[in-house]
Formats: sequence, structure tokens, C-alpha cells
Amino acid sequence: MGPHVRDCVRTYTEDWAIVNRKYHKLSTGFNPNTLDKQKERQKGLPKQIFESDEMPDTNSYQDDQDDLKRRSVSIDDTPRGSWACSIFDLKNSLPDAVLPNLLDRSPIEEIDQLNEEQRKGNRHRELFALYPAPDEDEPIERHSIPEVPREHFGQRLLVKCLSLKFEIEIEPIFASLALYDVREKKKISENFFFDLNSEQTKGMLRPHVPPAAISTLARSAIFSITYPCQDVFLVIKLEKVLQQGDIGECAEPYMIFKESETAKNKEKLEKLKSQAEQFCHRLGKYRMPFAWTAIHLMNIVNSAGSLERDSTDLEIGTGERKGSWSERRNSGLVGRRSLERMSTGDESCNLSSFRPATLTVTNFFKQEGDRLSDEDLYKFLADMRRPSSVLRRLRPITAQLKIDISPAPENPHYCLTPELLQVKPYPDTRVRPTRDILEFPSRDVYVPYTTYRNLLYVYPQSLNFANRQGSARNITVKVQFMAGEDQNNAMQAIFGKSSCAEFTRESYTAVIYHNRSPDFHEEIKIKLPAYLTDHHHLLFTFYHVSCQQKQNTPLETPVGYTWIPMLQNGRLKTGQLCLPVSLEKPPQSYSVLSPEVPLPGMKWVDNHKGVFNVEVVAVSSIHTQDSSLDKFFALVHALEEHSFPVRIGDLRILEIDLENELKSSIASLSSAQLELVVRFLHQLLDKLALLVVRPPVIAGQIVNMGQPSFEAMTSIVNRLHKNLETSQDQHGRNNLLASYIYYVFRLPSTESTPTSPGPGGCMLGGSMHYATMARSAARLASLSLSRSRSLSNSNPDISGTPASPDDEVRTIIGSKGLDRSNSWVNAGGPTVPWRSPPRSSSEVMQAMDRSNRMSSHTESTSFLQTLTGRLPTKKLLHEELALQWVVSSGSVRETAIHQAWFFFELMVKSMVHHLYFSDKLDILRKARFPERFMDDIAALVSMITGDIVTRFQKDVELIERLNISLAFFLNDLFSVMDRGFVFSLIKTYWKQVSSKLYALQTPSMLVSLRLDFLRIVCSHEHYVTLNLPCSLLTPPSSPSPSVSSATSQSSGFSTIVQDQKIANMFELSVPFRQQHYPAGLVLTELTLILDPEAEGLFGLHKKVISVVHNLLSSHDSDPRYADPDVKARVAMLYLPLIGIIMETVPQLYDFTESQNLRGRPNVASTDDYETESSSMINQTVAMAIAGASVPQLSRPSSFLLTPGSGRQYTTFSAESSRSLLICLLWVLKNADDAILQKWFADLSVLQLNRLLDLMYLCVSCYEYKGKKAFERMNSLTFKKSKDMKAKLEEAILGSIGARQEMVRRSRGQLERSPSGSAFGSQENLRWRKDMTHWRQNSEKLDKSRAELEHEALIDGNLATEANLIILDTLEIVVQTVSVTESKESVLGGVLKVLLHTMACNQSALYLQHCFATQRALVSKFPELLFEEETEQCADLCLRLLRHCSSSIGTIRAHASASLYLLMRQNFEIGNNFARVKMQVTMSLSSLVGTSQNFNEEFLRRSLKTILTYAEEDLELRETTFPDQVQDLVFNLHMILSDTVKMKEHQEDPEMLIDLMYRIAKGYQTSPDLRLTWLQNMAGKHSEKSNRAEAAQCLVHSAALVAEYLSMLEDRKYLPVGCVTFQNISFNVLEESAVSDDVLSPDEEGICSGKYFTEAGLVGLMEQAADLFSMAGMYEAVNEVYKVLIPIHEANRDAKKLAAIHGRLQDAFSKIVHQDGKRMFGTYFRVGFYGSRFGDLDEQEFVYKEPAITKLAEISHRLEAFYGERFGEDGVEVIKDSNPVDKCKLDPNRAYIQITYVEPYFDAYEMKDRITYFDKNYNLRRFMYCTPFTLDGRAHGDLHEQFKRKTILTVSHAFPYIKTRINVIHKEEVILTPIEVAIEDMQKKTQELAFATHQDPADPKMLQMVLQGSVGTTVNQGPLEVAQVFLSEIPNDPKLFRHHNKLRLCFKDFTKKCEDALRKNKSLIGPDQKEYQRELERNYHRLKEALQPLINRKIPQLYKPVLPISCHRDSFSRLSLRKIDI
Repeated sequence: MGPHVRDCVRTYTEDWAIVNRKYHKLSTGFNPNTLDKQKERQKGLPKQIFESDEMPDTNSYQDDQDDLKRRSVSIDDTPRGSWACSIFDLKNSLPDAVLPNLLDRSPIEEIDQLNEEQRKGNRHRELFALYPAPDEDEPIERHSIPEVPREHFGQRLLVKCLSLKFEIEIEPIFASLALYDVREKKKISENFFFDLNSEQTKGMLRPHVPPAAISTLARSAIFSITYPCQDVFLVIKLEKVLQQGDIGECAEPYMIFKESETAKNKEKLEKLKSQAEQFCHRLGKYRMPFAWTAIHLMNIVNSAGSLERDSTDLEIGTGERKGSWSERRNSGLVGRRSLERMSTGDESCNLSSFRPATLTVTNFFKQEGDRLSDEDLYKFLADMRRPSSVLRRLRPITAQLKIDISPAPENPHYCLTPELLQVKPYPDTRVRPTRDILEFPSRDVYVPYTTYRNLLYVYPQSLNFANRQGSARNITVKVQFMAGEDQNNAMQAIFGKSSCAEFTRESYTAVIYHNRSPDFHEEIKIKLPAYLTDHHHLLFTFYHVSCQQKQNTPLETPVGYTWIPMLQNGRLKTGQLCLPVSLEKPPQSYSVLSPEVPLPGMKWVDNHKGVFNVEVVAVSSIHTQDSSLDKFFALVHALEEHSFPVRIGDLRILEIDLENELKSSIASLSSAQLELVVRFLHQLLDKLALLVVRPPVIAGQIVNMGQPSFEAMTSIVNRLHKNLETSQDQHGRNNLLASYIYYVFRLPSTESTPTSPGPGGCMLGGSMHYATMARSAARLASLSLSRSRSLSNSNPDISGTPASPDDEVRTIIGSKGLDRSNSWVNAGGPTVPWRSPPRSSSEVMQAMDRSNRMSSHTESTSFLQTLTGRLPTKKLLHEELALQWVVSSGSVRETAIHQAWFFFELMVKSMVHHLYFSDKLDILRKARFPERFMDDIAALVSMITGDIVTRFQKDVELIERLNISLAFFLNDLFSVMDRGFVFSLIKTYWKQVSSKLYALQTPSMLVSLRLDFLRIVCSHEHYVTLNLPCSLLTPPSSPSPSVSSATSQSSGFSTIVQDQKIANMFELSVPFRQQHYPAGLVLTELTLILDPEAEGLFGLHKKVISVVHNLLSSHDSDPRYADPDVKARVAMLYLPLIGIIMETVPQLYDFTESQNLRGRPNVASTDDYETESSSMINQTVAMAIAGASVPQLSRPSSFLLTPGSGRQYTTFSAESSRSLLICLLWVLKNADDAILQKWFADLSVLQLNRLLDLMYLCVSCYEYKGKKAFERMNSLTFKKSKDMKAKLEEAILGSIGARQEMVRRSRGQLERSPSGSAFGSQENLRWRKDMTHWRQNSEKLDKSRAELEHEALIDGNLATEANLIILDTLEIVVQTVSVTESKESVLGGVLKVLLHTMACNQSALYLQHCFATQRALVSKFPELLFEEETEQCADLCLRLLRHCSSSIGTIRAHASASLYLLMRQNFEIGNNFARVKMQVTMSLSSLVGTSQNFNEEFLRRSLKTILTYAEEDLELRETTFPDQVQDLVFNLHMILSDTVKMKEHQEDPEMLIDLMYRIAKGYQTSPDLRLTWLQNMAGKHSEKSNRAEAAQCLVHSAALVAEYLSMLEDRKYLPVGCVTFQNISFNVLEESAVSDDVLSPDEEGICSGKYFTEAGLVGLMEQAADLFSMAGMYEAVNEVYKVLIPIHEANRDAKKLAAIHGRLQDAFSKIVHQDGKRMFGTYFRVGFYGSRFGDLDEQEFVYKEPAITKLAEISHRLEAFYGERFGEDGVEVIKDSNPVDKCKLDPNRAYIQITYVEPYFDAYEMKDRITYFDKNYNLRRFMYCTPFTLDGRAHGDLHEQFKRKTILTVSHAFPYIKTRINVIHKEEVILTPIEVAIEDMQKKTQELAFATHQDPADPKMLQMVLQGSVGTTVNQGPLEVAQVFLSEIPNDPKLFRHHNKLRLCFKDFTKKCEDALRKNKSLIGPDQKEYQRELERNYHRLKEALQPLINRKIPQLYKPVLPISCHRDSFSRLSLRKIDI
């Protein structure tokens, strides 16, 4: 066997040596928090109970509401229900469980300790397992493990041939299948031969066919298609036994006979059958072409994919009788749709997932003898795709071929390779196999060979015997593969076809009858021997076959010979050949020559011209078939074998020229064909590496081949990269090269050279290195090379598991290739799963030692020399590479830099192998590598850093890759080299980069590179150990010198931290940075980038935060650090993080803000999903409006600590802030409490407050969102994904594919954006909100129920854990400060955070710990609440009450316990607990007023619990305390009962406000509470957009405050009480203080809220002014400010005054601008009648509705509302406005009467009410008119039409603090018909006057009014009125006055008409002249008619007979005033 073959086989079969780092999977690249393992780790989490999830669905809640509504509508007459019944309810309710030992007086320390134990028990160990994985594409530090080198397969297709049936069955038919690509005009698979003949038919051939081998009986085959396209056809060719007659004659019977007519044609068939038997007997070994057909593969695949039917049976016919090809296709397949889709191109060519199809092919075309070549076939196939196919016109042979086509399974059973080797699994050798068909890909395939394959395909194409003398007509060619020239030397190497022997010695082509120049379509497949000699050749013998049986005629006569020598100049001869044919047998030793050589004395056909065309194709993983490669391998082998001279081609190379030839051949490798370079990549790189480390000895001289080999390597690697860009991973590593290094490469120096060179060795034998190892049947494939001691100088096995000491470089050597037990096995293609049975490492070690500890190290020099003919130069690949790289220059250096990763990885693998094979893994790290190598590495790192620093702006992508490669290299070096040395390399890099940074304008790109570098270096699995977590902060001499692992064993995790300056541990101090070098770098980088002063690093925030986040989450999940003490050590490395994050407080995203916005329907920026709840007023919002004592909503004060410069900070995005805060929480959770406490003690108050602010922010940040939010998010993502906003967000915030893309963009923006922010301003995007980690949603839309449940479960656990960590921290702070002086300010902050946590959505688990802490805090520092902060006492009461009404029992139990203790402590301090009483009552009021989902039942239970405590409290039994508690509880219960009522009227806004109004009235004696309720009302009004009413509530509040302020302090500038406010509204006087004896504002706890101050008053007024302004009541704004201005003037507050005057100016200018356009409200009288209304029955109200409300609208609203309550039929709206007669109403129905009313003013009032505002403000009287006649109809003739005016007076003036006010007084005025007429005429006259004098004039309006006045057709018009009332003087003298008044009205009227006509004349255009004349004519007519009537005076009126006063009396009596009071 030749050396090359031996080398190839060794490459294919040798075990791989794989370097495997034991803990590598624990490095951050494999951080389980970023992988799918997150889900695994979240299993078994407890479900946290949240009240928000427990709340009933709104629907069911709604139903309860409806029941309540129907039950009662009435409000008890007493404003506060009755005491007795309320107390009765309370006594009967059940309390919650009482907390044990609550009332015991235990020492504080004990309580604290108990609380801590409970808090710390059962906590979730890993915080990051609860945090959603960050949204990175692929962590940059993860190196993907390259794919295992394996045999190449395309997409695989399984074809099963089921049956073939013709109309007549008379003889055997043989079939073959192959794939053809019409576009490329290429056959793309070898032939698959099968026959489906019955045993009987086969029997006809018995004498000619040897027994069939099972491998030739296959009926199914797997085809592989690498480049599927629309032009692939499956071609089926049929042959039959040769018979006399041409193909047409032989096919005739098949076309004419029908199976159905068998009986009829019986005789003819018998005859045919006997003929066939004769031919089979005589000519059985020859074949003739018969028929063919083709299947368009993609049609099948596509239609099978798209067919809706289950089984896909396709019938394909191809002849006329069954419809043409294309028509059949369309009907038989899927209709036009699929056809059109298929013809579009390659996009739908996926073969891996279509539905299996069964095809029935019905038509075959007979073969044409003269059209058999492939060229003809391609024409036919191309034609087949056209609709008008020529083939249609041919007469088909009808038959039925059934085939199954399906995607091939992953590991098919019973499969044979193209070499007929069995592929596992192969359970039974007797089963009919499936053949794997070799693919001939249509284009190049770049995959290295990994298996031995050596096949030759011979294709005879055509023969031209036209010019040959003699008879040669039925020609066949016999093909043989000869090993020598004797006939016996024909090798059994030709693969059999179907139903025959596996291998044969010869193969015959099919015969075409009577054709002297036939075409052939045969494919002969030959198995090449591994070792070819010059004597191997192909021999072709041409025969004439006589078909007729004649006497004395032999069956076959040889008519010619030709041959092809297999080797030509040592290379395989292949390709297209045209050979001459000799007429006689070739002479001796012909085989070494080619037939083209004219041999003496031989006769040739046609004068030695080429007459025989043949193509030879080799598929071989041995023969390179490329001259450059051949030459290179030949020279290298010659050197190895030491055989000179070397023959290469025609050259004979002597030893002297060898060096130059070798160098030139290395150089010419770059011109070799790329596909072949890739195919032989492994061998090529192995040889180059060998040349580097073992310089050959040529003519006694050692020749250094290092440089040329290095150059050749760089060029090959570069060429692969350039041409195969698609096969690169995210770091730009080419897959083929990466897998070469990872699997295939091994140190050349460790190979032993085979002892038996030359052809003597068996084919795959030779002493192959490693052959002894792992060749058992079990194929031991994993050799785990363990060694002792670790890379770090402290024990890396921190987890304390007893592992073998340091197996850092564990190497698995996987064997592949031959499985000696039974057959050849592919190395891991889809056919063979590549497995390695695990073995314990000790076993492996023994195996290793037993077999061969690299003999080459022990062999003596002399032996080596004699063997190899060269000195054993000890060069090591990594040393040589480093050297060559450092000294390289020019293009080589450039290329090497482009592919740096390759050489780095190669060096690392080489180093590891060297250490392993030379037993150096156990020695000190410092001694492992020689100095000069370390110097080279240092030089190399420095050189590459130099490149990065100088070229990072020019060659962006290159430098990015280079930087990453360098980082990975250093990361790998940590595992094998001295740690201190690697640190010094990092330092080199750092220095060079830093010095460049100082010089840059926009540093962010370089910083970004450094960040990538850092992230990768720090991703090492021993990162923690590298940081020396245990050593003390004493500055070492060097940047961390390495000690041997042995000496440093003592520094386990045991050292105790001594009390050095604690600050050093928390700051990035020099000692810290020296001791914990990598951690120091990471934190320094973080500080640098987050620094608000850092120009242009803004875009890197997310990136740097994710570095830290990733490290921490990786430590968190690392089993080695699972022990809490160990984790505390790890956390120590990150203590400075707390300080760093405290610095960033002003920049963090403000999560508290997003809470404030929630639920305000009118705030634009609320999250979409929040607005659904807009019907409810959110608690915090309501309280903000109400200004009740609420938790502060703004950031706590110290958040506003902006630095002096006053720079505007850019805030981080929500996502970055969340990540940063979770890191903070991790450190706080895992750090040692004692250390934290020491540090806190050193902090200033300011810093501690900063820390508390951070905690405050964390609470909001991790607040639980609730299941419903998750569901909403889910539906929302769907909506949003269509949204542009979402797309923009995607673009800016990542999910841009490659990192390079990110960086490329950033670069573009860096130049542009002024702030230098890198990626747009992603950190500022508000709408990102808390959507961060749901972004994945948009990819896969709606999540399943279970997923949502899971998300909510995780979120709940995260919220709980985060809050518990915060609680732990607060406890530490409390312990720290309780001993210092400055505790007040800090404790206030602690309490603030605590209250904030209570205000957020918390789990029951957290709340019980929180209440425990709160109780402890209050008992330690009671003065904090009861003396210092009123606010906080109020907040606390509110929070506790809020939780007392929780639906969850445990929360209620704890909250009521806390509340009870709070009262008790307050009582003990001052023996009364007015303050707590006051605050609790107020809190309850505000809670009731604002909370929507508030459950009084639960609260009642808590109140009962408090009573229980009071009863059980033995210590205070003798005091007044229990009674006071009881009073308080009963009072609270009263408020509760009111609330129940309010709840019933939740849907009825008017009723609700009435109720609140009445509750507020009930608190007349308790100013604080009245204020609270007024606030609640204001909140409700604002919600309904009743701005004026809300403003009134605030004015009332202000008046109330003013009353009490004036009692407290007498300040001139303050309002004197509510009198001052009466200009704003008359109603305010009701706020007058109740006389002093009732209440003294000085009493403890009264008027103590924050509003009872000057500032509170000002705040209320300002809010009122804003609301008035929104309501458009600008005059009222002025009045409010009149009260405010003196206050500000007294305080000399110019700024406020300026603002006020500015607003006043706006207000007055708006009055001017909006003149005539203002609208305030519309008023309706609403009367309720019917007992169903309860206490509303017979009540009348005036309702104020928004401006322009039509009667129909309010009518519809009320009808719908009450209809819902009483049922549709139960309500009726009375349509008229007549008085209602109760007797006529149905008692079971509810009646509503609604009438439009207008404000009514007496004449004297009109003097003051001038403007529109005047006429619409402070309204108390309203009027409506009702027409009637005396006989009961509403309308009648003029003389009988009466009118009733009703005037209503209401109890308060509009606008008031509610929108409906009771009618308290009603009077009616009745007008007689003539009075009605007078009113009408006056109105008409007024209209005319208005239209005439309007400015600007409005001609349309004027004409309309004129037309109505003087038009002839006006019914009941002026003329008729005059005729009715003025035609005669009335009899009744009482009517004289009216008559006269009407007469004067008409006089005035005609005068006004004339004015109007005159005005109109001046306005019209020429086109309206005629119209004007018509109007004038009408006017004159009217005037004439009226003249006599107008001029008739009543004489009596002008004689003063009676004193006038009498008239007056009688007149007034006559007005028929009817008054009811």
C-alpha cells in the first residue's frame, strides 16, 4: 500500500484527540440563565399568592354588583345608618386567627432574631434563576463546538419501487432509476438497478444468471440531493432481453394488447411467450433498450406537501389516451395552483418535510434506437415541461409502475453504502436491503472526506463502426477491469446490477439491433483497488451478437479491442476519452501504453482514428485528481519514504532539486482546485504541520520548511474563508477549519512512523498509531486524559466535591472508522450516530498507560534515524507557529491576522497535546513552556493589540474578529499557562488600548471592543479562582504572581476576613484591583461607561451591564459555589458594585413613574394595557388628586441630588436598569451581613439615604405585574407586532441580527449624534416600559395558558425574593444606625421604603415578613412615628388598613396585628391615641372613597380581630384603652356600612356622589374626615370630567381649611374663613366651622393632616384654579387668585406671583377670544315617581349635564340605567311636562319625567347678570313652559292657547359639589291666550331686530327671518294673530291693557320689518332683485291689512276714569298666579 493511501486511511480511521476542559460547561458562555435550561431550573418553585391574582374576575364581581343594585336603591334617612344595627353586624362577624405571642413583651433582640430566621428560611437560593434570560442573540463568549466531520449528504429522499405491471406479461423486464438535473445537464446520481419480475419470470433466465446476492435484490433506495431545484427529474429506464428485431417491433405487442382482452388473444400471447422463452434461453446475457419515463420530482414534493388529502396517491399518465402530460398533471396533482407555484424558481425545493406520496406511472415511451444519448434525454426532459410536448404525440406503452417517494428517515435500517457496506443499525442480514445511492452533486461541495471511498464509473457513450469492413451490426461492448494482461487477471471488481452476483468480472452494454454506430447509455461501476500499479487497466472488447440462430454461427464474434491504462504518470486517468479501436487482440505488455500510441504491426479501425467515446469518472477519497495536490503529496511522501529520484508526471526529480521543487509545490497549492483542497483538507493541513515541526533532511541537510508551510497554511485558510463565507459561525470561524482543529488535528511529533513502508502492508494495516487502542467491539471512543492539580493557585475545586485533582484538560479521543467486529461504519453521517460509551476516568487512564504512552518519546535516536533518515529535531508546532507569526511580514502577516483565530486555536490545541503527551501536566505552570516561547507569545499579543488599536476605525469587521480571537486565545491560555503571565498579557492589551483611548474624540468603538475582550477573557470557568477570592487585600508585588498549586493548597475558602479598612473591599481601591484583577477590570469598566460625564459611551450601557449581569448569573448557577459561605466569598468580589450603582441613582430609569401614570385614563403615556382599568380611579392617582396623605409619589427627596454642574443626565433604559438592579440585589443577597453592616456604619447619612432610594426603586422595578397583565401583554404583543412602534423598537433596541451589524450601525451614529450616543438613544425610550423581557413574544405570538401561568409564577417568585432581599438590607441598615446619632433621617427613609413595599403588589409570604419587620421597627423607635413624621403615621395606617381588607387570611391576620400594636404603642406613649385614631379613620375614608375592589366583608373580619386582641390584652385591661379601641372600631364600622351603600351605587354616578356628599356632611364635626371625603368627591368628579364640580369640591376644602387656620393663627393675609370665598360660590358658607366648643383645632390629632397648613391651603387653591380653567370658567379663576395673591404677596414670592399673573392674563384673554362661543352646561328637571325608587319617590332634581346635551341623550341614559336595574319593562319615561297624577300610575313601575329647563332671572337680576358667565354661574332658579288648552289638549287655536310657566328653586347654587340638586320650591305662572300672543310677537320682533343689526351681517339669516314674518303662506302668522286678537275691542275691560300692548307690539313689528327689508336690499346681489321685490310686495300687503287693526285705539284707556292703582290691582289679580310652596 502506498504511503499516500496509508496516510489517507489513517486520517479516516484514527481516533480523534479532543481537548475537553472539565469545568468548561460552567463558564459564562454556557450560563444556564441564557440557555433553555432556565426552565429546568425553575421547576418546583412554590406558587406565591398575590391578592391581585386572587381577586375575582371583573365579570363575577359585576354580577354581585347587579344583585346588590336590584336589592335596594334607597339610602337610609339617617346619614350614617343606625349604630345599633352596625354594632350587631360587627359582633356577629368572625375574626381571623390571632397571631400567637403577639402581646408578649419579648426582648427586641429575640424578636429580631426570630424574624430573621423566619425570613431567611426556605429562600430561593438562585436569584438569577428567577430573572428572565437577557435578550442577547448569542453570548459573544460562547464558542460553538464545531460540527463533527462527517460524510456529506444532501437532502435525502427515500424511493421505494413497489410494482411494475404491463398489459401482457411474457418476459423479464429490468429497470434502473437515476436523477438528472436538466438545468445543469448533469446526471446527479449513480444508477439504482432493480427488477420487479416474479420468480417465475426470472426463471426464464436461469442458465445465464448466477444466484443473486441479497445486495442486488434491493427495491428501495435513498437518493441524496445537495442542490435541489425545479429541474430535477427521476428517470426510469427499462431494458429487456435482446431479441431479433428493432425496439419498435419488440414494443409493438405491449402497445396493442390489452389485459382485458387476454382471453381473446390467448393464442397470439402463447406464441409471443414461447418466442420470448427461446430468446431468453439463447441471448439471456444480453439486453436491449426498451422504454423510459421520467417523473418531475419537485412537482411530487410540492404537491405532496400541499395536498389536503391524507394519502397522497398521484397518478401520472403521459399519453394521448389518458389526456396529455400537462393536463394529466393538473388534474391528477393539485390543479393549476401548485404547478404555477413550482415553476417560479428554487424557493420551494425543500425535500426534508413533504408528505410521502405514492405515484402510479401509467405511460412509458419506447426508446428510439438513434436517440439514446444523454443529450437526447435532456432534450426530451426539457420538452416534457412544455405544455405542447412532442412526447404527447408519441404512442405510449401502457403499464403501471408504483413508487413511494418520501423524505428519508434519520437512521434507516438495513442500509448499504454505495460500496455495499452495511450501515448500523443492520439487525438481520437476510432482509432485503435499502441502497444508499451515491450523489454526483451538480455543483461543487466543500466538505472534507472522512471515509475511505474509491470508486470508478465508466460510461461508454458511442461507437462509430461505419467505416469498418465486415459484418458488425448488433454490437455490444464487454468492459473488464484488468490487473494484468492475462484474461484471468480480470478483477472481480465490477458491481452487479439487479438480481445477480454482488461483483462480476465483466459487464456488457445493451445491444441496438442492426446499428453499426450505436449510442450506449450504460453506467459501469467499479471498485478500485487501494494500490494501483501500472498494469491496472480497463479493457473494452467489442462483439457482434448474432440474434438469429444459424448453423455454424457463433453467438458472439469479437470485432474490436481498446483499453485505458489506469495510471498515467502516477496519476489516475479519468475524463472524456475518444479511443481508437484495434481489430485484433493487443500485443504483450500493451497495458502500460495508451491505445493512442501507434503500436507496430497492429490493425486499427478507420486508420487509428478515435471511434469509441467513453467517459471515466472517479469518486475517490484517495486520488486527489489535481496536479498541484498530487505533486505536493508525492514529494512529501518521497521525503518520508526516502525514495529518490521521484517521478512526478513526466518529470524525474533528483534529490538535489528536491528542496526547490518542494517549495514551489507548496507555493502552487494555492492554485489547486478549491473543491479538491477542501476534500483533502485534513491530509493537507496535517502534512503542512508536519513540515513545520519536522524539517526534512534533504541530501544530508536539514531544510527549514517552517516559513513556506506557514505561508501555505495562511493562504489555504484564507482562501477557505473568502470562498465559503456561508459556513462561518458568529465569530467568523470557518466551520471546516474549526472542526479540523477541534477533532482531527493532533501533534505531528507524536506519530510513530510505520515499520513496513511499501505495498507489502495490508490494505488498511500498517502499524497505525493508536490502532491498538479502542478497537474493541465496544468502540471505546472517549479517552479522558485526566491529570492532577489545577490551573489556579488556589484549589479550583471550590465546590468541595472530591473530583480527581484538576482535570482541567480532559481529552477525549474519539475513535471512528472501521468497526472490526462486522463492517465498515461511517463516521457520523446521518447513518451513524456518533457515540462514545462513557468510561470512568480511572479505567481510561489505565487503558492509556497500557496501550501506548507515546513510544516516540522513548525511542532511541539511532533507531529513529535509521527509520526515518532524519535527525529527531524536537520542534513543537505551537512554538514554531508563534515564531513564524511574529517574524512574518507583508501579505503573509496580513493574511495571518485575518485568520488569527485559526492559528490561535491551533497553538492552544498543540500546547495541550504537548503537555499531555510529554507528561508535563503535573509540573509547575512556570516550568511548562520555555522562556523564548513565552516571549514570542508576549510579542505576538503586543503586535496584535497594536493592530487593533491602530486599525479599528478602518477595518472594522476585521478588527472586531481579531479582538475576539485574541480574547479567546488568552482565555484558553488561562487553562494551560502560568496565570501571572496571562495577566501580564491582559495588562499589555489594557495599556495599549487605554493610552489610545485618551487620544480619541469618540472612544465608544474602542471601548466596545475592549468590553468584548473583557467579557470573553472573564468568561473562563475558573474566573472566580483567578480572582483569588480568599486572599486578603494586601497588595502583592506583581500583578498576582502564581504559586504552584501544591503550595497554595492552604488558601482554600477558609481564611477569615480580618478587619482591614473595610472600605477597601467596597471601593475599587488599588489593593482591590491588584488582588482581584479581572473583577477589578470589569467593575472599572462599568464605572467608566456608566459615568454620566463619559462622553459618547452612552450606547454601551446595555452592553457593559450585561457583562456584569452575565458573570453574576453564571456564578449564581454554578454548582461549585452553591454553598452559602462560598457564595459570600464570590460576592465579595463584587462589593464595589453597590457603591457604583449608588452613584448612578439619578440615571436609573424611574420605575416609580410608571406606577403613577397607571390607570389615569387621560394620560397619554400610560401603557396600553393599563388603560383598560380606566373606569376605576387608581389608588395612588386618586390620592394624588385628593392630596390625601399618600406615599410620596415623586422620587424620594434624595433622588433629586443632582450634581452641582446641573448637567442633564441621560437615563438608562428600563431594561438596563432592571439588569443593574438585579445585580445589586444579588450582591446584597449573597454578601456577608457582617461585612455589609460594617460598611454601612462607615457611610454618611447622605449615602445611606442614596442606598435607601435605590431600595425604593428596586421595589417598583420588580413589582409583580399580575397574571392579568401577562395575559394582556400576550394579546398586546400580537397587536403591537404590526405596529410601527414595535418595529422601530426592534431596530433600535437590538434583535438586529449579528453583533457586527450593531457595531456597524453604532459607528454610523457615532459620527452623527451630537451626544455621541452610540445606538441612537435607546436608553431613553419611554415606551420600552416594562416590556423588556416579553419581546420574544412577537416572534411566536400567543403563548399557551401554561406558559403564561409559568411566567406569572416566575414573576411572582422574583418579586417576592427581590423584596425579601430589600427587607434583609433594611434590617441591616436599621441595626447599623440604631447605635448612631443620625438615626432619625435614615430611619425615616427605611420606613418610606417599607411603606412603599406595602403599597406595591406583594405576595402573602413577603407581606408577613414585612409586617413583622414593621412591628419590630415601631416597637424599637415609637417616637419615629408618633413624634416625627405625621405623614408616615398616616401612610402606615392607610397601608395597614388596605391590607386588613385583603382577601388572603394570612395577610389580614398580620395587618390587623400590626394595626393593633400600633394603637397600643401610641396609647402607651401618651395615654391617648388620638393621632392613630384620627389617621386610621381618615385612612379608611380615603380607602373607601378611592379603592375600587375593596371588600368590606374582609375588613369587617379584621376589625373583629382587633377587637379580639383588645379583649385579650390583659396588661391594658384596667385602662381606658379597650373602650377607646371599641369606639374606634365601631366608628370604622359605620364608615364601612356607608361604603357598602356606595358600592351598591357604584354604577349610578349621581347617587354615588349624593352618598359621598352625605357621608361628608356626617363628618361636619371632624374637619379632617370631611376634607378627605371632599377630596374623594373631587376625585370622582375628575374621573367623570366634571371639572367645575371638582373645582368646587376643592374650593370647599380650601374654605374648610381656612376656617380652622384662622382659629389657629391670626395672620392678616390669610382668608378669614369661608366668608372670603363666597365670591367664588355662595355655597361655601356651609363650611363655617362648627362652634369652638365642639372642636378645638389644637387638640392632639385634630386638623393634623398636611392640608391644615398654609402650604396645604395654597395647594388646594391652585388645584381649584387649574380645574376652573379646564372647565372654561375663567372668571372664577380670577376670584380664586384674588384669595391667593395676598398670601404670596405676604411671603414676597415673586416667582409665584409672576406665574399667577401670567395665568390671569391667559384667563382674561380667553374670555375675550371665546366671546359668544362659551358653553357651560345644560339643565334638566328630573322627577322620580313610583315606590320602586325607594326614597327617591316623588323627589325632583335639577340635573346639570355637559353643554349641548340633548333631551334624548339624558332620557336615554337614565332610561337605560334604571332599565338595567328594574328590568326593561319596569321603567317608563313620561314624555310631557304636565304635573304628574300619582293615582294614574302603575304601582309596579318606575316613572321618570325629564324636562329641559333654562336658568330664570327676575328683571332686577338682569342688571347684574350681563355676561354669558354671569348668566350661567351661581344659578338657583330655573324655568320651563308647558302649553295647554282649557279642554285638556296641549295645543289649540290661537284664541284658546294658554301657557304655564313653572319656576323651580334648588337648595344650592349651580355649579355645586354635586351635579344634581334637590328642588325645594316651585311656583307656576299661567299666561292667557292674548298674553301668549304678546310674548310670541315680542320674540319675533326681537329676532328681526337682531338679524337686522347683526355685525357682520348675515343675509341668509336675515332673509329667513323676513320670510317668516312677511311671507304670505305663514300659518298662524302675524296677520292671523292680529286678526284674532285685534279685530274687535274686547268686552272684558280687564283685557284692555293686553289688547293695547299687543297693538303696540304690532306697530313695532311693522317698523322692524321695514328696517329689515331696507337692510336686505343693501345686501343682495343682482340675482336676488326679483326676490326682494316679491318680499316688498308681501310686506305692503301685510302692512295694508294690519293698518286698520293697528290704528284702532281703545278710547277707555285714554280717559282716566279710575285711579290707575286699581287697575294695577285688578291686573295683578288677573294674572292667575298659582303658587305652591
